[in-house]
Amino acid sequence: MQRLAYEKVVNQLIHENPRFAIDEVDINGISTKVWRSAFESLRVVLERSYQYGNATYLVYENERISYEQHYQLVCSLAHTLVSDFDVQPGDRVALAMRNLPEWPVIFWATVSIGAIIVPLNAWWETTELAYAIKDSAPKVLFVDAQRWQKLSSILSELTSTQLVVTRSDEIHTPPLQYESLINNHFDKTALPARSLHPDHAATLFYTSGTTGLPKGALGTHRNICNNLISSAFHKTVAQIRRGDTAQPTPATGHLLSVPLFHATGCHAMLCGNTLSGNKLVFMYKWNAEEAIRLIESERLSSFGGVPSMVWQVIESPEFKSHDLSTVNQIMYGGAPAAPELAKRIHKLFPQVQSSNGYGLTETSALATSNQAEDYLETPDSVGKPAPVTQVKVVDELGQQVPTGEIGELWIKGPNVILGYWNNPEATTESFTQGWLHTGDLARMDDEGRIYIMDRAKDMIIRGGENVYCVEVENVLYSHPEIMDAAVIGIPDKILGEEVGAIVQLIPNSQLTETEIIQYTEGKLAPFKRPVRVNITRAPLPRNANGKILKKQLKMN
Repeated sequence: MQRLAYEKVVNQLIHENPRFAIDEVDINGISTKVWRSAFESLRVVLERSYQYGNATYLVYENERISYEQHYQLVCSLAHTLVSDFDVQPGDRVALAMRNLPEWPVIFWATVSIGAIIVPLNAWWETTELAYAIKDSAPKVLFVDAQRWQKLSSILSELTSTQLVVTRSDEIHTPPLQYESLINNHFDKTALPARSLHPDHAATLFYTSGTTGLPKGALGTHRNICNNLISSAFHKTVAQIRRGDTAQPTPATGHLLSVPLFHATGCHAMLCGNTLSGNKLVFMYKWNAEEAIRLIESERLSSFGGVPSMVWQVIESPEFKSHDLSTVNQIMYGGAPAAPELAKRIHKLFPQVQSSNGYGLTETSALATSNQAEDYLETPDSVGKPAPVTQVKVVDELGQQVPTGEIGELWIKGPNVILGYWNNPEATTESFTQGWLHTGDLARMDDEGRIYIMDRAKDMIIRGGENVYCVEVENVLYSHPEIMDAAVIGIPDKILGEEVGAIVQLIPNSQLTETEIIQYTEGKLAPFKRPVRVNITRAPLPRNANGKILKKQLKMN
């Protein structure tokens, strides 16, 4: 059966389906297309979730929380933030913890009162956490026991931040415990009164910067709420094109295998599933065999994350001995996906509509999507944007290149963030009249599909985690016996890439590979540390401007 033409379906939806009608609004002086049906704020998304009542919302090990219970917890914490901590609109509330049931409660309570949530990378070391805390200046900081220990050496510097610790049984006399704090206003059954606007800031996610320091990507309620509609749009187009008139199979739940401190985990997974009333199952730590067990025991309908996680599930020796027939959707992004992955999924899960996509923290996760049959036909593409999102491929002068030619991918739309927190120089460098300069090299075919040809300058993607080479190089440079250093990606089937380094030592140095790798411990998060180091006595190749020619470098 021949599928309906893509453009015909798109035009039909935006002109005949009220959910996908498009308006044009002014955002900071820039005319921008938006979904008319997008909620005004994340507060509305939370309030709508109350309708799911006793349905299970969060599962973590032996803990289960219903939508109604979660809403009560959020109301209590929101009143605590307002009444006890005087958190005002625009104030920052940070959290540094692994995926725990407290994470969504803190997120929803913060954004529902107009404050800005600052999710910090739980994999960071002390210096990295300290930088982001100092930069964002949160009024309140929520941490779990492990992050509390990492921050113990800098507690004296957090004079203007109220620290709250959760699950701290092994820690003596923490300043405030979440478990007691959450009961302060448990009699409150409604959120504190606050008026929110779509373009008010809601999130501050730190993303690696090319200067070696993280940049705070400042997102709005509109960014996330519009992407919720864009996600539904892509799924609806795929369904109509195949002529499927049946009601979609109800979702039973999603396995949350990626960190909530990333835009994918927070915006796409947490917010999307909350809006739909789905069950979210958390994992203490990613493990393919545990994932398979949870999918079977919880009868989950979807899983994914980064491509490596899907590979690990389908290649696990446990895969064939468990019933995964409830799965009807597998979604992934955040790292390049081998084209053969789509074929493997189709063979093993013939009932599944798999998809991949492309996005950045700066695009609030989703920017383009490649769904179902389109993905099977063009697995090397990341798909197309939703109608409210514009993309173009440009040359070094910002001029659009002819179809099929490679250039830098620029993106504009209601999902693009306001800019970088406390960093006007980086904002000016990366944004032009609402267009985000992604730094990624891409090409576009004559049907508007995007193909990512190379990743952002000096960036390695290890299992979905962005590693900027200059950050690792700066640590290597700090060793007194390292004269020069270049960090490059080493191809890896499971993680996509691992971090490798080539270093030039000072004369007479006897420094070894093991010693160099050990030197990075405590200075870089584990996923950023080199796994292999090549040592040379010769100068590294450079061009006339002094830039290292990394394309000439190879790991032994």
